Amino acid sequence: MPAPMYFSRREAISLGATAAAAIVLTSLTGCSSSQQQSTGTLRIGVRGDVAGFGSYNEKNNKYYGLEIDIAEELAKRLGYKDVVYTQVTPETRKETLLNGEVDCLIACYSVSDSRKENFDFSDAYYDDSIILMVEKSSLISSTKKLFGATFGTVSGANTAPQLAQYLIDKGFSEGKKVKANKDNTHVVFDTWTLLQFESYKELSDALESGKVDAMACDGAIAKAYTNDDRMLVKDFSIDPQHYAVATNKDSDLSQPVKDAISNMLDDKTIANLIEKWS
Repeated sequence: MPAPMYFSRREAISLGATAAAAIVLTSLTGCSSSQQQSTGTLRIGVRGDVAGFGSYNEKNNKYYGLEIDIAEELAKRLGYKDVVYTQVTPETRKETLLNGEVDCLIACYSVSDSRKENFDFSDAYYDDSIILMVEKSSLISSTKKLFGATFGTVSGANTAPQLAQYLIDKGFSEGKKVKANKDNTHVVFDTWTLLQFESYKELSDALESGKVDAMACDGAIAKAYTNDDRMLVKDFSIDPQHYAVATNKDSDLSQPVKDAISNMLDDKTIANLIEKWS
């Protein structure tokens, strides 16, 4: 049996202080950021109108799609207990994140230099292209047949400026504005006209009615509006569009999100989810 240990009063006080400090340290380290998150909620801005990526079912009040699955997995890896979704549109998503209404965006939001001024981005989880869709009855088979035509896009997306630059680069237009309204939703250029709409549903309706001759949008979004009466303009494609998770610039969430998405790419989680929703 080991001999009993005896301490002087001074030694006892010193040991007691050390033990107390250890208890305080344990309690502090016990409240790590991941454990704090586990009792919290991650607020994510998502789309509700893009089939296969983020679509809202009014019957059961639930969201479905690739980006919803990515959001759920991201929240789990970051240690959050709950996820709350806020539906955003190309027009509202920037301000929704800037104003702190959501913690991040997973909403078909592509990386661009201008967006990097306000936001941090994860690695891209999906790559896409901007395409042109037309009605078959228009007999438009190539970009050359669109001289003088009206192109439609959705306001708030990156599509319009990229479309304008593409047409300049291809020699289709010199980029000269003939006239424009205040918010640039109706711009007449030298060889084409631009109309911008608040939603893809409105843009699709405009194509069907003949208000626009061609609908420009990301290929992933176009899938939801493709039918037997429509086709893609084969010689048109603006590449690439990199979808990534956006967080506010230099926020505490930026690096954890970047790390989590990177790991999800490395371990094929995202590849498997893309295959699931393809």
